[in-house]
Formats: sequence, structure tokens, C-alpha cells
Amino acid sequence: MAVEILKKPRTFYNLYERKPGADKITTHYCPGCGHGNLHKLIAEALDDMGLSERTILISPVGCSVFAYYYFDVGNIQAAHGRAPAAATGIKRAHPDKIVITYQGDGDLAAIGWNNIFHAANRGEHITVFFINNAIYGMTGSQMAPTSLIGQKTMTSPRGRDPRNEGYPIKVCEILSVLEGPAYIERVSLADTKSINQTRKAVRKAIQCQVDGKGFSLVEVLSPCPTGWRMEPRDAKRWVAEVLTQNFTLGVFKDVTSERGPYFFKDPDGAPSFNEIKKVLGWEEEARDAPLPRVSPSPENRNPLLKIAGFGGQGILVLGLVLAEAGMRQGYQVSWLPSYGPEMRGGTANCHVILSDSKVGSPLVSRPTVLIAQNRPSLEKFEPDVVPGGLILYESSLIDRPPQRNDVRVLPVPAAKLADELGDTRVSNMVALGALIEYTGVVSKEAVVQAIPISVPRKEFYDLNIKAVDMGIKYVRSLKK
Repeated sequence: MAVEILKKPRTFYNLYERKPGADKITTHYCPGCGHGNLHKLIAEALDDMGLSERTILISPVGCSVFAYYYFDVGNIQAAHGRAPAAATGIKRAHPDKIVITYQGDGDLAAIGWNNIFHAANRGEHITVFFINNAIYGMTGSQMAPTSLIGQKTMTSPRGRDPRNEGYPIKVCEILSVLEGPAYIERVSLADTKSINQTRKAVRKAIQCQVDGKGFSLVEVLSPCPTGWRMEPRDAKRWVAEVLTQNFTLGVFKDVTSERGPYFFKDPDGAPSFNEIKKVLGWEEEARDAPLPRVSPSPENRNPLLKIAGFGGQGILVLGLVLAEAGMRQGYQVSWLPSYGPEMRGGTANCHVILSDSKVGSPLVSRPTVLIAQNRPSLEKFEPDVVPGGLILYESSLIDRPPQRNDVRVLPVPAAKLADELGDTRVSNMVALGALIEYTGVVSKEAVVQAIPISVPRKEFYDLNIKAVDMGIKYVRSLKK
């Protein structure tokens, strides 16, 4: 007797290991939010159509900014509103991939309107899922281009007035008059019936790309209980009774049956990269001679680093110098700055990987090394460090040591040591010197070569090198 097992689609991670903190089971979305419903419909479609391994999902800024926590596909983060531009480049470079953008109304209809309009007009072979909840949901419920006439928001407390703020932008109606799009539909997440229609639209939009028919967009009217200050059931009712009355549901354009397929391919006789360099007059960049490889101990080999602190502490520069030094030492490297949604005064951080093999993803969710330059960073990222990993923390600014007893701990009073050199700003290089002496992941010579490449101001080169030496000497004194 057959048994049907209900579970998450394989395209959705079973546990959200990329999500910071201890909770790896629930999403970061608010109760009653429509993002989870749409995520599920997209993941199920990719599963059923066998497209997970071919898919690249592009999520810009907005509530969906952390979609890579959940989707087990290729993930790319784009700047606010620029997902269609990134998708265009990815699809042109990899025409065999299924490229999807996932965008909110503030992202697509405001900041990114020029991008989506021209991508649609060109008929780019991408699939766009456009979430319309009539506000800027992530940043405080401000008025969006889709906010309704009379709708009260954080920035329109008396209600949207068309004489002052204009009329709501109806994306499907505008894009449907262009020649480029193949399929455009507006659906909603108001109830079970509408969710089933959304499921069909999601699959049709993806199939449009599979068949090479061109640009497709599905606009999804979605509840936002937190932003609207409603109970979840009332938010769904508002979608059904109010939002859909202003944004008509239905298919606005569908020429998939009459349009023949087209698949991008490299033009015949395309020049090679070397030929392009010759035409442009590029010369090979002078490089220092390769440095001998280092041999760190097993617990320090192939580190995955999270470097975090306040803005202004040189966190990103520390990561850049380390990545550049790693390249000179023969590693495969990546450096990823993290511009998260923290309010001003929160933590700035970057991800650095030094690996003997190719780097599959630049994201470090489970660091083997944490460099914490302030207490908020230590408290936020300490739980993510793998057992046996290393926490190097700024002991002259952080008033409590790490609480973990299953990791190695290296306290370094970097700011105090930098003050002794006459400039607190080089405390980041003190921490770097301490790191390389303690772990042996790169040599001092590699760091010295990397500093002029990564530090913008030449007058700080010598001071930065002295700071690295200070960190090295400090760790040597601990060993003694």
C-alpha cells in the first residue's frame, strides 16, 4: 500500500543552517506573511519540473533579502532594484540556467523601475516574481508606489493623496503593452482558491523560460500583517476585499502559444579573452613572485572567517588584506562584505575564505574563526562558531570573554596596542598580526605585500605593518 509522505520540497533546505542564531527551523518572516507561501510554491515547482540544479535565484534588498537562507539553488544577492540587471547578465552568460528574480514592490516598482521596464522591453529570458503588499514592508511600512489612494502608512499618515503623491503604479498593466514580455499575470494569496491559482501561474512563468519564450512576470498580492498592523486573518481579508479591487487579478498578456522558442548562444567567431585584451591594449599586471606555501596545523587549515565590529574599525579592510595575502600564498579565496539590515550602530562584518580547493560559496554561516572587535559582534556570532574553532576578540573593548567552552579563545587588546603606536585606527592590523601568528594561515611577508594593494592611503603603509608586527609580538609573548 502506497504511503504519501508530506514534507518540504527538496529545493527548500530542511534546516536553515545559513540563518544566524540558534533557530534553524523557522523563517525570519512575520506570522501571516505571504512570502512563505510563495517560497513554497516556487520550491515545489522547481522540484516537480526537475530544475533545482539549474536554477539561480536573485534576491535584492527587501523582506526577501535572506531568501538564500531557504532555497537550495544558486543564489545571488543584488543591489536594491537591480535584480533584473543582474539576471540579464547571468542569463546571457549562462543561457542554460533558469534565472529567477524575487522582488518586492518598493524594490521593483520604485528603486528598480527602470531596470524591470527595460528588461521586460528587451524580452529578457528571465522569470520575475513580484510581491505586492502596497508598502515598504522591511524598513518600517512607508508608502510604496503601489500604496492605495487613501491608504495610511508611516510616511502618509493622512492617507495617500493623488494630488501630492500620485496614483498607484499598476505594474502588470504597464508592462503588458510592451512587445517583449511573453507572459504576465496578477494573482493573490488571499485564500486557498487564490493560492491554487498562484501555484499555476508560478509554474507557467517558469515553463515560459524553459521553453525559451522570453520574459515572464507574476505579480502576487500578498498580506503583510505587521506592516498593515492587522491580525493575519484580517490581512488576508484585506487582500481579498480591498487590494484585489484596486489591482485586478488575471492574465494581462500571454503569447507563449504563438511565440516560437529562442535560445541564446555564442555568436560564431566570437573573440577569445586574449584577443579582447590585445584589442584593448591591456598589459599583464606586474606581480610579485609567488610566495612559498605555508603549512598551518590541521585545526587552522582552510579557515572560514567571520570578521565583525563597528563601522569605522577597519573590518572590511582587515578582510581584504587577509584575502589578498591568501591569494599570494596560493589559496583559493573569497571576500564578501555583509551589508545586512542592521540599524545604524549595529555590526559591520565580512566573510573571508582561504581554501586549498575551489570556493563554492563566499558565504560563511558557520565560521571556524571569528574575529570580534566589539561586544555586539561577539554576542551575535559566537553561537555560530563551529566546535573547536577560534574566537579572537578585542579584549580592551569587550568587557566579557566568550561564554563557549568548546572553542579556542584568543584575547587581543588590539585598540590598546594600536594606541601605543599612536593611532587607534590600525587596531584591525594588530588583530590581523595576532591571527597570522596564532594560526599560521598566511605569512607576514604575504601580508606586507597585500597591504599596499588593499589599503587606500599610502601614508598608512608603514604604520599598518608596524601594527601587524605588534600583533605578532603580542601573541609570541603569550606563548612564552
